[in-house]
Amino acid sequence: MRLARLAMVAFALALAPFALQAREIPAPVRSALAAAGVPLSAVALRVEPVTSGAPLLSLRSHEPMNPASVMKLVTSEAALGLLGPAFRFHTDAFLDGTLEGGVLRGNLVLRGGGDPTLTYERLWQLAHRLRARGLTEIRGDVVVDRGYFAPASYDPAAFDARPRRAYNVPPDALLVNFGAIDFTFVPEAEGVRVAAEPDLPNVAITSRLHPVPGSCGAWRHGVRYDIREEGLIATVAFSGDYPESCGEKSWPLALFDTRRYFESAFRWVWSEAGGKLTGKVREGGVPADARLFYREQSQPLALLLRDMNKYSNNVMARQIFLALSAEAQGGSGGDVAKSAGIVRDWLAAKGIDATGLALANGSGLSREGRVSAATLAALLRRAWSSGAMPELMASLPIFAIDGTFREHEGGDAEGRAHVKGGTLDGVQAIAGYVLDRAGRRWVAVMLINHANANRAQDALDALVQWVSERQ
Repeated sequence: MRLARLAMVAFALALAPFALQAREIPAPVRSALAAAGVPLSAVALRVEPVTSGAPLLSLRSHEPMNPASVMKLVTSEAALGLLGPAFRFHTDAFLDGTLEGGVLRGNLVLRGGGDPTLTYERLWQLAHRLRARGLTEIRGDVVVDRGYFAPASYDPAAFDARPRRAYNVPPDALLVNFGAIDFTFVPEAEGVRVAAEPDLPNVAITSRLHPVPGSCGAWRHGVRYDIREEGLIATVAFSGDYPESCGEKSWPLALFDTRRYFESAFRWVWSEAGGKLTGKVREGGVPADARLFYREQSQPLALLLRDMNKYSNNVMARQIFLALSAEAQGGSGGDVAKSAGIVRDWLAAKGIDATGLALANGSGLSREGRVSAATLAALLRRAWSSGAMPELMASLPIFAIDGTFREHEGGDAEGRAHVKGGTLDGVQAIAGYVLDRAGRRWVAVMLINHANANRAQDALDALVQWVSERQ
């Protein structure tokens, strides 16, 4: 009997530190976690002042966790620190031959610079600017140089067996339009019309969708697609049911690999611009004697991060992450391992403990990514005192106002928190800055890794709300 009592006392003592932490967790957060079926042992959180002072809340904050898209904060702050907010990606056009009377006797060489926002519209603009500079006909090939990124194998089906989803498009030094075509569904009396943007002539679309009554909800579950490819030709057939109440909805899908997408898009915009091409589109490098003819530049990095973080664009994050090592090596050979090493060194130089950090691809779209709540909090505190703080903060969704948090119930926190969210199957996370009623700013981080994590968004929102209500 005495041994049993001793065992119970030992067990209670072992649980005491965890129990102490558990009592620190605000009641609304605990209640929301319990309602979602998530134990505190699957949660890490940290709340602390943006300047100095002890943490207000801390639970398992040094435990490495999968942060999903919250990992974009690490990529963002490292990019601002290493590349600078004014950094611009660029795509260069070189002439390898002689240009006379609008005719290039030789090759046009296009060197990709990793621009994640080289949209179809900007590629169209590039083609017209080449024409405006006197190039009418290419009596040679279009040579594509992708050396800004190192060659790497990538299986778009590896993450979730959904290779057509736009978020699974791989990085490419000459990526066009995020590697996707945006399909818009328009319900009409006789059916559902499907329009594509860009409307490439080598993509044929058929729709056998039926407009049906009912709420919009998860409308994609009722839509099926069948994609067939043969070289540069693709057919897309949509079938199933489409709720009339949805009105117009869009769904970006990847049809071609990024190389065939570029060739399809470039041939079309060059033709639309009135240009002629007699040769092929092929891979190659920039010859030493080729001359720069035109440079197409992206918006500054600060604006790119706004688009990336507000809408959690994984493709943009991967491109920016690889650019860290490409730029460190003079504009070539960017790869995941080198970028990860650069970020680790940068964090160490800033005095941020990144024990357990696993960056994977820098976007958070990974099962292998890991970071602790303490590391994220330290990163956000460091960012707050940096010169580029306004750029990072402005890139984050405003709670209950815009971006990925536009539809959230705000309460007192509406418009008073700038936070990045993250979601994967079994992962729900949030991190950012929260302003309380007394005008004090706090860093708030909460990471959940559990089978029921995706039911627990209310718990993350409750934490933001609780911090914002502090007097």
